[in-house]
Amino acid sequence: MRDKRFIAEHRGGPLKKEEHYQLMEWAANCSEHVLHLFGEKIDERLINALNVARRWRRGNASVGEAREVSVAAHRVARESSNPTAISVARSAGHAVATAHMADHSLGAAWYALKAVKNAGKSVDEERKWQDEQLPLEIKELVLTAREAKKFSEI
Repeated sequence: MRDKRFIAEHRGGPLKKEEHYQLMEWAANCSEHVLHLFGEKIDERLINALNVARRWRRGNASVGEAREVSVAAHRVARESSNPTAISVARSAGHAVATAHMADHSLGAAWYALKAVKNAGKSVDEERKWQDEQLPLEIKELVLTAREAKKFSEI
């Protein structure tokens, strides 16, 4: 069941537009932070997904466009056999999907952590970095939601 705190005000929920934008920015930052783990050549569809996420955050992309590039990023994951690359692609897909449903931001962070783990890097350091990027206005929301969904377990 979805966490109702992530439902946007215009859809009858409590999430303010600025908080939704902050979730998008945070999710895109989390995904971008692990993008280099994708491999030697980063698939352009992932870069495009993060660009659309940032454009949506500024009001220059539609939710429909965000959904479209999210599907493309998840296609990159399905086309790969490398677990790290798959997680990086899923992170980008969830980041831009935050435009459609704000709680996808949690998936972007979780898949970024999974990519770090698959790459043999420190999950604890990455989680600390992610938490430090959270704006104060959404910090409690994200941390409590992550705990409730057991996203702290990788």
